[in-house]
Amino acid sequence: MFAAQVQGDDGQAAVQAIEAALCRLDEVGDLPVPEHVERFEAVHTALTDALSKADNPHSGTNGNGS
Repeated sequence: MFAAQVQGDDGQAAVQAIEAALCRLDEVGDLPVPEHVERFEAVHTALTDALSKADNPHSGTNGNGS
């Protein structure tokens, strides 16, 4: 886990956030097809946020430097 090494922590919070986002994909098959896009977009946003935080380890918890 490169991001965890950069941050100086074990990265568990990031791992949990990613796992939670991916678990939301497991439920897609149970949703009506018109709801799939919304679910994919929500997961994409969650993963993008996690990656943004990993790219900016000194930016705090919101990923935008504040």
